[in-house]
Amino acid sequence: MKLLPSSATPFYTKLAMVLISIIAIGYLSVLAKEVLSPLLFAMLLSILLLPVAAFLEQRLKFRRSAAAGVSVILLIFFVVVIFYLIGSQLAGLASDWPQFKEQLTTTMKDFQHWISRNFHVNMVKQMAYVNTATSKLLTDSTAVIGATVVSVSSILLFLVFTMINTFFLLFYRRHLVTFLVKIFKDDNEMIVYDVIAQVQYIIRKYILGLLLEMAIVATVLCIVFWLLDIKYAMLLGIITGLFNIIPYIGIFTALVFSVLVTFATAAGATKIFLVVAAVVIMHLIDSNVLLPLIVGSKVKINGQITLLGVIVGEMMWGIPGMFLSIPVIAIAKIIFDRVENLQPWGLLLGDEKDEKQPPPLKDKIADGTIYDEEDATSENAGDINTMAG
Repeated sequence: MKLLPSSATPFYTKLAMVLISIIAIGYLSVLAKEVLSPLLFAMLLSILLLPVAAFLEQRLKFRRSAAAGVSVILLIFFVVVIFYLIGSQLAGLASDWPQFKEQLTTTMKDFQHWISRNFHVNMVKQMAYVNTATSKLLTDSTAVIGATVVSVSSILLFLVFTMINTFFLLFYRRHLVTFLVKIFKDDNEMIVYDVIAQVQYIIRKYILGLLLEMAIVATVLCIVFWLLDIKYAMLLGIITGLFNIIPYIGIFTALVFSVLVTFATAAGATKIFLVVAAVVIMHLIDSNVLLPLIVGSKVKINGQITLLGVIVGEMMWGIPGMFLSIPVIAIAKIIFDRVENLQPWGLLLGDEKDEKQPPPLKDKIADGTIYDEEDATSENAGDINTMAG
């Protein structure tokens, strides 16, 4: 697919067009994040649920609306189970709040003695600093509680809109595929199908790989924490598994949370050290063994772009942006690799060890061959028929 001849547009004009496009897309994305964020999550979930909906339609003879509805209900059930496991553990953790306060008070006293002994700051001044900070915290507590209530309401609304959008994307998938094909010229039809197929294949394998990776990390850490006799081992394992799917930042957030909970419920520094060691070792195994093996080369994006994508995603959309950054970059790379004028951008997003891209779907069909699993092929052709059917 070729947008314009490279000689038809001067470099400075193309540079200006690129910069204006990036600024416009970024600004509109921030402006419409309340709409786009659940829509993008719904797109990823609909790609993940597409085989389930297709199975219900083709094998069990469900109507399309019923198949889409049952698929979404199964997804909701899975989400409710996860929230129930976390919520039941958090309820128990709330009952340990007095113990946490007592532990914190004891630690603060020891810390004050250490400061007084090493920095010669008397206890009176230290207590004045503590009282000032405490008064400010109590003053802001009402605002914090209000913000928490608003956040919970926002999360619930976000989930509701995501599930509704997922249902409609599954139900209207034929219209969406037809629309994407119609907006391009007829000679680009097979390339559009190729892009759709590749996006489906890569995103589905990426999400399934992340879910499997999350399950392995959570299960292993739950067992390790249980063997170490850490209270709320299941909670810490599940939280670490969930946050681990956020590149770079998630594991450190989970580590801090695990240390705080262990500090509040365990006596002595030995268990805290063991928890830190367990999380760090599990992260090293995950990064060097599980991630390349399970997720592998499904999303060929270099590390620098991944890190920048996570940071920019958080700046634009917060935590949802951190989750969505890698799939969005992967989709952009698939499109860039198949548009002649955008291929340098696809090269920029990719890794140096990227293998040669598979031939377009049109060439495969012309040669009378089909895709194999290695280059996302036979599954791609089936996915196109599933979406368009």
